[in-house]
Amino acid sequence: MSYWRNRSGLRRHQQGAPGRFLSASIGCLIVVLSLSAAAQQKDSTRPETPEAAPIEVPAASETPAPVAIDELSESRSGIQAEIRTLQEALTQRQQALENTRERLAFAETWRKRLQSEYEGLQRRLATAGLDLTREYANLLRRRLDRLERQHLADNLTETIKGQLEAARMEQFRLEEFDALLQPSEATGNALAQRRTELLTKLGAAVTAHLEALNNYFASVNATQELIINYQSLLRQRLFWLPSTDPVHLQSFPELVSALAWLFDPGRGRDLAEGAQAAVRSHPALSVFLALLLAGLAASRTRTRRALDAAGQSIGNVARDRIRHTFAGLGYSIILALTGTVALMLLALLVSPAGDFGAELSTGFRNAAFLFFLLSMVFQVARPDGLGERHFKWRAATLDAIRRGMPRLLIVMVPAAILTPLTEAAIEESFRDSLGRVVFAVASIALALFSHRVLKPGLAPDASGKVPLTSRLIYLAVVATPLILMGFSLYGYHYTAVQLEGTLFITACWVGVVALFYYLALRALSVRERRLTLERLREQRAAEREMAAVREAADASGEGLPATLDMPEMDLQDISHQSKTLLRILAAALTVVGLWMLWANVFPAFRFLDEITLWTVAPLADGGQPLAVTLEDLLLSLLLGTATVMAARNLPGMLEVAVLSRMELAPGTGYAITTLATYVIVIIGVVMTFGALGAQWSKLQWLVAALGVGLGFGLQEIVANFVSGIIILFERPIRVGDTVTVGGKTGTVARIRIRATTLIDWDRKEQIVPNKTFVTQDLTNWTLSDAITRVIVRVGVAYGSDIDTVHDLLSDVAMANSRVVRDPPPAVFCVALADSSINFEMRVFVKSMLDIMPLSHELHAAITHTLRDAGIQIPFPQRDIHIKTDA
Repeated sequence: MSYWRNRSGLRRHQQGAPGRFLSASIGCLIVVLSLSAAAQQKDSTRPETPEAAPIEVPAASETPAPVAIDELSESRSGIQAEIRTLQEALTQRQQALENTRERLAFAETWRKRLQSEYEGLQRRLATAGLDLTREYANLLRRRLDRLERQHLADNLTETIKGQLEAARMEQFRLEEFDALLQPSEATGNALAQRRTELLTKLGAAVTAHLEALNNYFASVNATQELIINYQSLLRQRLFWLPSTDPVHLQSFPELVSALAWLFDPGRGRDLAEGAQAAVRSHPALSVFLALLLAGLAASRTRTRRALDAAGQSIGNVARDRIRHTFAGLGYSIILALTGTVALMLLALLVSPAGDFGAELSTGFRNAAFLFFLLSMVFQVARPDGLGERHFKWRAATLDAIRRGMPRLLIVMVPAAILTPLTEAAIEESFRDSLGRVVFAVASIALALFSHRVLKPGLAPDASGKVPLTSRLIYLAVVATPLILMGFSLYGYHYTAVQLEGTLFITACWVGVVALFYYLALRALSVRERRLTLERLREQRAAEREMAAVREAADASGEGLPATLDMPEMDLQDISHQSKTLLRILAAALTVVGLWMLWANVFPAFRFLDEITLWTVAPLADGGQPLAVTLEDLLLSLLLGTATVMAARNLPGMLEVAVLSRMELAPGTGYAITTLATYVIVIIGVVMTFGALGAQWSKLQWLVAALGVGLGFGLQEIVANFVSGIIILFERPIRVGDTVTVGGKTGTVARIRIRATTLIDWDRKEQIVPNKTFVTQDLTNWTLSDAITRVIVRVGVAYGSDIDTVHDLLSDVAMANSRVVRDPPPAVFCVALADSSINFEMRVFVKSMLDIMPLSHELHAAITHTLRDAGIQIPFPQRDIHIKTDA
């Protein structure tokens, strides 16, 4: 279990899953990197005289040139020239056809012989089972070496494709020429008739050539597939067979002979002469590597200082950036390149020294690659490096890596150099003595290093117990090198080497996934801390604004909701979802890589595709039924699980990685993540059922029937759902807006997929279906501009000076602080009523909450102002005349 600490001021928390991922990554890396050259020994083993490919690439001269005719001529001389050109093209095409048929016959003969050999070996192996002698296993190994040397030419299929394309183009051009010929030419002109005959013959030759090329292409592909199957059969059987005798007393004299051969005094002279020859044959490359090595060595101190400086800003929210981590990674790579370049330079210098120098050069190249990987681990674990400053790995583990890695390099680099020498064909007899000793020494060194690195992870947790996962990882990592050593010493050296090769590639894959995982985790951490700071600032600004609005609401006597449900995600949910999604992605990449790497080693992994659960009828008559296997079922379960996990955790990742960097209006991020979740669910459902053999063309009537049923039975729900999506896209309303719809006025508190919640002035919550906002008239008082007009009506008595009243009312409006200046207030005399001269004062306010306070203030000010000016505000008067009868 490991701890990942956040230095942003947030609480320190335990991260068991990343710690276990780190332990597994480092464990796999340090175990499987033993003898990187041994992992590639089959590539480094080469015969003294390499065999040519059994099926050679056709020469460029075998592809006939296009007919040198752009347009058919009508003159006698022109037709004669065209006849000569066509005759020459026909000769070339017939020769190319003959060559292709010969190559096709040879390829078919070679394929049939190889097919017979493959089927015969299959029968013999099926009869013998695993009861094969060591001598028979050696014969199988030699046959595998022969097949690896007798591979097809690399560009054979591409060359045949080029010939096919050229022949198709020529056929098209000849068809165009044939269409342009006049029917009368075949009877009235001997030259034209001869041209027509040649065009016909050339067209037939091109058609025959196309057919031969297609057959040749199919034969080459079948041969390539047969070779791959043949090699796979041999590797599978050799994997479980011993390659040599167990270690015995006779092995020690063989070891002495191997050491004497290795340290022959004449080797030094040969290597010195080879170095001089290498410098003469590759002067530019030699000088470049030497200068690069000198530059790297001279800049190591400065690079270390730059690496330390890259970690100084880690934890400082204002200055911390992910580019500091990438800079630290670059500096670590530069520090690891010094020894790598030195080994590559040695590989170049010793390569011309005969067969021994060639294999030694291979060893130096393998050692360079191994040194770079192990040195990168050491640089990551260095004090104030990536592991300590940026990734916050456990101090005890980093200290163990720093102390153990130099010792491991002392053993592993010489082992990587010696392995090609012991495995090469020049002295293959030393593989069973010196090769196994080198393998054993490297395995012991790896087991000791694994023990030192993983031992701190066995510390008890809070309950006083060591986690089971940590114990299993420790046992597997420490025991793996020792088990492989036992296989090698017992005689299964080939098996151990093959496992070592697959484990080596596995380590590279797991290391790359682990690096990207922690880089992404670091990027998310930096972004989350900055997002936290931005949210705190926005929250304080919103609180100040809300306090001002609440004060205005209290003054107006209107009710406001206590809080608005802004569609934003909680930061803790964002952090949890982002890290969960990262773990899922890292685990998925690791599992996919392991499956692809190990499926060829263990044939048992491939039986899943051979168990048919059911079949699906073909779409067309005569088609092959689609078989749904156990592998398809497991794939569908994996896709379904991935869909559920992605739908749950994608919003947090989007918020941190993408949406937080964009200038979005409130609620837009919620709309985007909601729609993204719907898209993920739909795609996941389609892929899941597709893996189970569901053919959507057969389900179209079922989908249509479901559509009709939904249209009638769930019409309102579907309408509200679609309306919710429209609202999320068009955004006619937002949380916090004041709207009027269907006779209801209130503040938008929540927007959901089915309905929207309004809180009116009485603090009552109104649940309004989303369909209402789309289908009915909607008034949004605050969508783009919250300024609202207020009209105050005033009547004065007849006889009052209209200009004076206008000026007094304008002064009252301008004197009020709630009245905005843009648009400016206005006063108008609007009517001569029965009892008064009527005026209207039209003013604008910033918010609807200012309407009632402003109305009160204006009426009070108008009353005082008119009274002080001696202007009366009349009331309706009626004269009543009573008539009585005399």
